[in-house]
Amino acid sequence: MRRIPAPVLFVVSGVTQYVGAGFAVGLFDVAPATSVAWARIFVAALVLVAWARPWRVRWDRRRLLAAITFGTVLAAMNVTFYASLEHLPLGTAVAIEFIGPVLVAALTGRGARERTAIALALVGVVLLAGVTLTSKSPDAALGLVLILAAAACWAGYILLGRRVSAQGTGLAPLAVGMAAGAIVFAPFTAAAAAPLVTDWAFLGALVAIALASSVVPYAIDQVVLRRLTASQFAILLAIWPATAVGVGAVVLRQVPSGWEIVGLVFVSVAIALTSRPASTVEVARSADPT
Repeated sequence: MRRIPAPVLFVVSGVTQYVGAGFAVGLFDVAPATSVAWARIFVAALVLVAWARPWRVRWDRRRLLAAITFGTVLAAMNVTFYASLEHLPLGTAVAIEFIGPVLVAALTGRGARERTAIALALVGVVLLAGVTLTSKSPDAALGLVLILAAAACWAGYILLGRRVSAQGTGLAPLAVGMAAGAIVFAPFTAAAAAPLVTDWAFLGALVAIALASSVVPYAIDQVVLRRLTASQFAILLAIWPATAVGVGAVVLRQVPSGWEIVGLVFVSVAIALTSRPASTVEVARSADPT
């Protein structure tokens, strides 16, 4: 996997994310969106713990605290994003949440190349997401608060993810972190998720969602975060909305609009600008901004 270019890994990650989202839509009628998000995290944590076997790693207080904090932020990112979808259109939510990676790129990026890529990626994602300034939901303000919280968590996920990926312990921190996140949010969301784990059909769908939307993409993130600076990683996340358009065109025959094609061009240029590998000094600075 080390030899695969980072943009290719991001495409794979984005495809699995949207395949998982397609499964998740069918579960929103069974349980609240936040409970679906929690159940996905819980099942993914079980899979990762069995796979990574974190008990074989020698944990000290610093490593354990970093993994727990990372996992809690990851869980909060998922729960708040799913909750926002009950109040905001998906396109609007996707574009607003991208503020998180853009802020990371703006604060950690250095040089005209990366700052230009930041601007291009932001414009491209806005065009791809089809942002609208109005909402039919009477409580859109709540949705805005939730998606801004998700954006902040996404920024934290990137910065904290670099720290835990640098520990050199493989997927063990991710497994411990997701387990911790599931425990933290269990009192608020677990009860309503009961129908998802008591029916074999729903449980099977939930396992597929967890694998596609959590295990695969977050495991890929841990690999990519060791190879890129935080700003490059944040900009390359723009591949996800672009991947969604591509999947929709091929699988669902949803022909992209003119503005979406322009958005794809912007994102493609941003990716090209950040395609150069990070130097050792850049990676060190991004991993420890203090």
